Amino acid sequence: MAHVILKNVSKIFSGNVIAVDNISLEIKDKEFLVLVGPSGCGKSTTLRMVAGLEEISSGEIYIGDRLVNDVPPKDRDIAMVFQNYALYPHMTVRNNMAFGLKLRKFPKAEIDKRVRDTAEILGISELLDRKPKALSGGQRQRVAVGRAIVRKPQVFLFDEPLSNLDAKLRVQMRTEISKLHARLQATMIYVTHDQIEAMTMGDRIVVLKDGIIQQVDDPITLYDRPQNKFVAGFIGTPPMNFVNGKIVEENGNLFFDEDNFKVMIPAQFKKQLAPYAGKPVVFGTRPEHLYEPLSNLKDRPGMAPLKAKVEIIEPMGAEIYVYLTTGKTPLIARLDPHIKVDIDEMMDLLVDMEKAHFFDKETEKTII
Repeated sequence: MAHVILKNVSKIFSGNVIAVDNISLEIKDKEFLVLVGPSGCGKSTTLRMVAGLEEISSGEIYIGDRLVNDVPPKDRDIAMVFQNYALYPHMTVRNNMAFGLKLRKFPKAEIDKRVRDTAEILGISELLDRKPKALSGGQRQRVAVGRAIVRKPQVFLFDEPLSNLDAKLRVQMRTEISKLHARLQATMIYVTHDQIEAMTMGDRIVVLKDGIIQQVDDPITLYDRPQNKFVAGFIGTPPMNFVNGKIVEENGNLFFDEDNFKVMIPAQFKKQLAPYAGKPVVFGTRPEHLYEPLSNLKDRPGMAPLKAKVEIIEPMGAEIYVYLTTGKTPLIARLDPHIKVDIDEMMDLLVDMEKAHFFDKETEKTII
């Protein structure tokens, strides 16, 4: 296996459309790195540049210690798994998996052994003589992964491989791919727009927006300490609540004030927020940090009261999502499913201010 390095890589399409903007990134040997972001953020273009399927406009790409800018895809020692499986419909599963090895003129005995071993790993041994049209979506995806594994490449590239599968199968397949990574100890770069996939699979996650890297971190750090408002809002389901307001000082204390929503700033945050007194900021709180005002929470440090109107209730089984408004500001709370709450009622909540986030209104960078 090998590490992959991107140095100041950009991709500019005709019409001066910047798809990837001067990104630098190091993927460690045996790491599972996920590129995530909304449609059009440049994640698939970045993957295709690593694969050699897209020519870079500037910068350098290394696979192992070799500069591969001018190396054709077939000589980069990578294997790619596509969203649409890209299987040959007229070939059996066995021949689909063996095709790349035959082109490279591997001995027949070696090809047969690699195909059998890989089929056993993926649980598709009984499918080897079928053609793709006789397979389910999940089985086709396994074959596409198997075709990559038999190559024993330095780097595996996955381009939204699960997006064509139903929800239950997606959960199953992402578990299978994570197990596969642990078993193969392979370097894997995985592209998805689904932040749940990113959070559950990646050793590290690269969050992209408009072709620019916003943050690179492990999943927990991304969730707990986002570097800007975009990352805070993109990572997490339901997304973080944002409230526009300002910091005000009263009697030596700092408050966040949005007219209909005023809460005291915990003492440990005063130093960072004091320079923003009288200035606009964005307050952020995750849905799980809004609580029904139970007696055992009222006296906990950092808890601030909030009153909001219930708009929509979404039962999710183990929890409910309650959509609320305070003034004109929408909020989402993730609450116990057994609480009694009705649409249009005014609901009392507690906000855990010790887990609050604050962002600079202009730059959108994290203050706390």
